[in-house]
Amino acid sequence: GIEAHVSAMAQRGCQIHRAKAPDTLPAGTYVQATLIQIDSIAQLKREVFGPVLHIVRYARSELPQLLQSIHATGYALTLGVHSRIEETIAQVIDHSHAGNVYVNRNMVGAVVGVQPFGGEGLSGTGPKAGGPLYLLRLLARCPQDAALRSVQASGAAALPQATPALQALHEWAVAQGRLPLAHVCAQFAAASPAGLQATLSGPTGERNVYRVQARARVLCLTGEQPGANADRLTQLAAVLAVGSHAVWPLSAQAQHAQLPAAVQSQVMLEEIANGHPVDAALLHGDAATTLLWQAQLAQGPGAIVTLTALRPGDAAVPLTRLVSERSISTNTAAAGGNASLMTLEA
Repeated sequence: GIEAHVSAMAQRGCQIHRAKAPDTLPAGTYVQATLIQIDSIAQLKREVFGPVLHIVRYARSELPQLLQSIHATGYALTLGVHSRIEETIAQVIDHSHAGNVYVNRNMVGAVVGVQPFGGEGLSGTGPKAGGPLYLLRLLARCPQDAALRSVQASGAAALPQATPALQALHEWAVAQGRLPLAHVCAQFAAASPAGLQATLSGPTGERNVYRVQARARVLCLTGEQPGANADRLTQLAAVLAVGSHAVWPLSAQAQHAQLPAAVQSQVMLEEIANGHPVDAALLHGDAATTLLWQAQLAQGPGAIVTLTALRPGDAAVPLTRLVSERSISTNTAAAGGNASLMTLEA
């Protein structure tokens, strides 16, 4: 498969350089190290697991477009950046979707508890191995604030803060006399791990930062139960608590119109059947409805969408299903500018 990829890139006119293969190895069991220069990331349609390095040249001003092109591939496991310009490093980290980012160091050998490992999109759907949220996924039930306490136990000092949209939903619920909704808003606000950051212990000369952040788009689904509208609002409270955008079906347009403007701006009304990409899905419904949506989501393009199914009326939405994790490992010994460059004349 690797040899077929190299041949295909050669046929497209890509410049290729290959190391000489040893004469002592039998044919068909060895792939020599290969360099392939390509014009854009879009030329790569899948991951190539082998000693193949693709090189893309780009103008400094085109770095944002390059990062977007990498994101568009759908793969988001690891990313490395080598730079002594802090602004560039920050730009790459802030606009990267990779689960593990390595700064000025190699990209292998992740250590459990120091560099929790795992990606998202086409590179993974679950919590990071060796991370504070991993064991929680193995439980059928756990306290609502279990994820928050696990992240805090890893070193996060900050406390959860209600997002403006969640606060607006809470105030609206109180004004409407929807006390159960107001209660879950307060519960989710106090239990959300989103936005927290912890510096993990590691070897000298290395800084390892762990972050929890919201998944961008969460699909909110219900069955035909009498309390479907109330269940959809419970889902919305969970989505707003982590800072995500909710995706509602067009059939919920009347309910959307009743919400305050600050909440409406975080809810997208879409024709669900069109297969718009989402990062997670919540469902309140019976077993038959769950099976139907599992099948429909499985047929969609792109990455696997994790569906969290709850029974009608269940307010215990697991917030961990709505967040993703980042691990940033930095070689601090390589930080700072090269003093010899400062002595050069312009």
